[in-house]
Amino acid sequence: MKMGQGVEWSIHCCALLAVLPPGRTLRLEKIAEFYELPVPYLRKHFQALSRAGLVKTTSGPRGGYRLARDPDQISLLDIYLALEGNEPAFRCGEIRRQGAPACAQKLYPVPCNIATSMWKAEAAWRKELSAVSLIDVVQQAAEQIPQARVEASKAWLEAALD
Repeated sequence: MKMGQGVEWSIHCCALLAVLPPGRTLRLEKIAEFYELPVPYLRKHFQALSRAGLVKTTSGPRGGYRLARDPDQISLLDIYLALEGNEPAFRCGEIRRQGAPACAQKLYPVPCNIATSMWKAEAAWRKELSAVSLIDVVQQAAEQIPQARVEASKAWLEAALD
């Protein structure tokens, strides 16, 4: 399974929104600047996040984006589904029923064992993503990011919010 780069970008950007002071927003251009991302590409992803009810916008001089829910109520799976959709990653074409040794379809009463293994793996993957919230991401990042980056990020954010 391969997911689009926008999933990574959106998780990082939503984590940035998760640390905003209450009631504050951040313009998309500033979010893109923080990570040096292209605004048009990021805009497309934020539209999907907005449609999914994960972020919301406000207009005006202090307008911009903020999370639509508390960061502990938004999971990595929510972000993934907003961008990639809810289609299964594996689609079984039942090719075991084709070819020279093919038998009547009624002789295959249960799903293919390959398909069931893939579906179980995807269910485990989705369960893991649903267990990680944005607040978890922020807390874990605080333990990994060098203090110099933390201080530089705080200073940048203060300037961006003014």
